[in-house]
Amino acid sequence: MKRTLWFLHPVSIFVFSIVALGLSLFLYIYWYIEVSAGLQAIIQKTNVDPHQFVAWQTWVVVMVMSILVGIILLGIFLIFVYQRKTLSLYRSQHKFINSFTHELKTPTASLQLYLETLAKYDLSRDKQLKYLNYMLEDVSRLSDNISGILNLARIEAKIYGGEFVVVDLVEEVDEFWRKNGQLFRGSDILIDHPQDRQNCYCSINHSLFQMLMMNLITNGIRHNKNSPPQVRIDFSHTEKNIQIHFADNGVGFKKSQIKNIFKKFFQIEEEGWDHTGGTGLGLYMVEQVVRLHKGRIIAQSEGVGKGARFTVSLPRKTSPTR
Repeated sequence: MKRTLWFLHPVSIFVFSIVALGLSLFLYIYWYIEVSAGLQAIIQKTNVDPHQFVAWQTWVVVMVMSILVGIILLGIFLIFVYQRKTLSLYRSQHKFINSFTHELKTPTASLQLYLETLAKYDLSRDKQLKYLNYMLEDVSRLSDNISGILNLARIEAKIYGGEFVVVDLVEEVDEFWRKNGQLFRGSDILIDHPQDRQNCYCSINHSLFQMLMMNLITNGIRHNKNSPPQVRIDFSHTEKNIQIHFADNGVGFKKSQIKNIFKKFFQIEEEGWDHTGGTGLGLYMVEQVVRLHKGRIIAQSEGVGKGARFTVSLPRKTSPTR
C-alpha cells in the first residue's frame, strides 16, 4: 500500500488550514487596529471633524470578519469530520467484503471437496451420510449469509412483509423455539417463563421478530468457546415496556466497545480468542428491528470472557387486539 506523505495527510491539511485562518484573522485585526490608531493621530493633528471617521464601524467590521472566519473554520471542521467518517465507512465496507467473501468461499470450497470425494471414491453408506451432513451444514451456512444480506436490504428499504399484530410475547418466543430448536443442537437454550403472563402483550411483526431472535441466539452461540454454549432467555416488565433478556456464556466484550457494538460491520476481535467469522451485520440488524418496533436494546458485559447480556425493551400492550 502506497504511503501518503505526512504533509498531505488529511489531519495535517486540517491543522495547516486552521493555523492559516487563525493567523490571517490575527493579522487582519492587528492591521485594522493600527490603521485606526493612525487615523486618530491624524485627526488630532489636523483638527479634522472626527464624525467624518465613523470609529464604531471599525469594531463592527472586526466582528463581522470574525464571524465569517468562524463560519469558515466550522465549515472546514465539518468537512474534516465528514471525510474521516467516509474513510471509516470505506474501511468498514472493505473489511466486510473480505469477511463476506470468506464466509462464501469457505463453504463453497468445502462443498466442492466433498462432491469430488463422493464422485471419485466408492464410499460406504455411513461415510456418504457423514459427508452429506457436512454438505447440508455448508449449504445452511451459505443460505444464512445470503438471507442476512437480503433481510438487511429489506429492513433498510422498509419493504419487509407482514403486519404488526399484538401477541403474547412469551408464547411467541416458545413458538420460535418449537420451530427452530433443531438449529441449535449442541447448545443449551434456556427459557425462563415469567409468573405473570397477563402483562406480556406487545405489537410485533412476526418475520422481523423471528429475525431478531435468530440473530441474538446465534450471536451468543457463535461467539462462544464453552462446551456447550448457553443462552438464557428471561422476561421482565415495567408499566410501559416488556424486556426480553438474552444472556450467554460467550466471549463477551470490553465496556469501551459498547458504543460500537450495534454499528454496521463492527466485529469484536480480541487477542487470544479464535475469531469465528461473520459479517458484522447481525447486531446491527437486531437494533434496526428493535427500532422498527419502537423499542430499544441495551448491551452489557463484565468484560472479555465473561459473557454478554442483551436486553430488548418493547412497548407493552394491556391486551391483544381483536
